[in-house]
Amino acid sequence: MLPATNRFRRIVDPRVVLRFLFVLLVTVLGACGRPDFEEYRLGTAALGGAYYPLGQGIANLVTQHAPGIAMVPIVTRGAIENPRLVSGGDLELGITNADLAFFGYEGRAPYPGRLEIRAAGALHPSVLHLITSLSTGLESFVDLRGRRIAVGPAGGTTFFLTQMLLAAHGMTLDDVVVSFLSYSDGFSQLSDGNVDAAFALAGYPAAAVLQAGATQDLQFLRIESAVAEAIVTENPYYSIVNVPADVYDTEEDGIAFAVDNILIVNANTDADTVYDIVAAIYDHLPELRRANAVARQIDPTRSTALAVPLHEGARRYFESAESGSPP
Repeated sequence: MLPATNRFRRIVDPRVVLRFLFVLLVTVLGACGRPDFEEYRLGTAALGGAYYPLGQGIANLVTQHAPGIAMVPIVTRGAIENPRLVSGGDLELGITNADLAFFGYEGRAPYPGRLEIRAAGALHPSVLHLITSLSTGLESFVDLRGRRIAVGPAGGTTFFLTQMLLAAHGMTLDDVVVSFLSYSDGFSQLSDGNVDAAFALAGYPAAAVLQAGATQDLQFLRIESAVAEAIVTENPYYSIVNVPADVYDTEEDGIAFAVDNILIVNANTDADTVYDIVAAIYDHLPELRRANAVARQIDPTRSTALAVPLHEGARRYFESAESGSPP
C-alpha cells in the first residue's frame, strides 16, 4: 500500500492546485478596491480541454472590465452539464455547444424539459474530427461498417454526433465496434493500430490529432455531400467547414461538421448586468486572443445568428455593435 503522502500526491495533482491558486489570486486582485463586487461563476469543463483555459481568459476580462463583477471559472463535466447548471442557478454563465444549448432551450433530449437559458455570445467553433490513418484504407464514413472507432467519453457530445451520423448513413451502434476513450487516448489507440478511426469534437488544431499526426499520415473521413447537406438543413446549429490541409499535414483539405461554442446565461439575469459582461468580453477580444489561441477563431458577428435567442442584454450589445452606435 502506498504511504499516505504518495496517495495524496496521486489524488491531488500539484498542477491543479497551482491553477486554482492562480485563479483565486486573479479574482482577489480584481476585487481589490471594489468592496461591492459580486462573484459570478462561469462553467467550463475538465482541465486539459479547450473550455477551461478559454474560461480563465473570459473570467479575467470580466473581472477587469465589468463594473462590480468578479468572475471565477469553474471546473464542470462540460458542455452537456453546463446548461443544466446555468438553468438551475448553480452557475451564472457557462460555455457549451450551440446544439446542446438549443436542445436545452427547446426541452429536447438529453434534457428532461425546457431550461431557463439564453445565449450571451458566440465563441470559437468546434469541428467534428473524423480521422483515420492512410494505412487503414478507409476513405468514407460508410467504410466504417464493422470497424473499430474511438468516440470520446461515454455520454459526450462526440458520441452523440456519432450516433446521428450512423443513423444518417443507415447504420447503428451494432454496425461498428465502439471504444469510449478520452480524445488523447483515442488518438493514441489510432497511432497504435488498435482502432481504425478516432473522433473528436474540438477546436482546431486539436492537440490529440497533432500528436497522432506526428507518427503517421492522417486523413479526414469523407461524408457524402447529400448526407451533410440534409443534416445541416434539419439542424441549423451545425455548419460545414473546410479544415486546410496544412493544419494536420493531410494530403487534402478536410470537410467537416462544425458547431459553434457559445456563452450562455440564465434567462432571468438582469439585462444591464449581461450587457456589462458581454461588453467586457467582446470589447476586449484582442486581449483574449493574445492569451488564448482558440479565441482567435471567435467571430462576434455569428452571435446574432445563433439558434438560441440572445439574452436581452446581449442582444442590445450586439445590435449596437452592428450599427456602430452606442446602446
